[in-house]
Amino acid sequence: MVAKITKDGLLIPKRLLRGIKAVEIRWQRNRITLLPSPGPDPIRNLGRKPVTVGCVDASANHDAYVYGRTA
Repeated sequence: MVAKITKDGLLIPKRLLRGIKAVEIRWQRNRITLLPSPGPDPIRNLGRKPVTVGCVDASANHDAYVYGRTA
């Protein structure tokens, strides 16, 4: 596909970007690359909705509960 660059820039057909919300634009050695921008990092949502597990020291003694050891 060849696209013409106008005074406003380059128009990329929407059908080529189907399902993509944002892109990262990189320029390297006369090559322009569009990379789909990843969504929000799911690790940042950890701890937002804590659950009740029935013990008061679960975070302090996590390994002991997971591996069955006594603290």
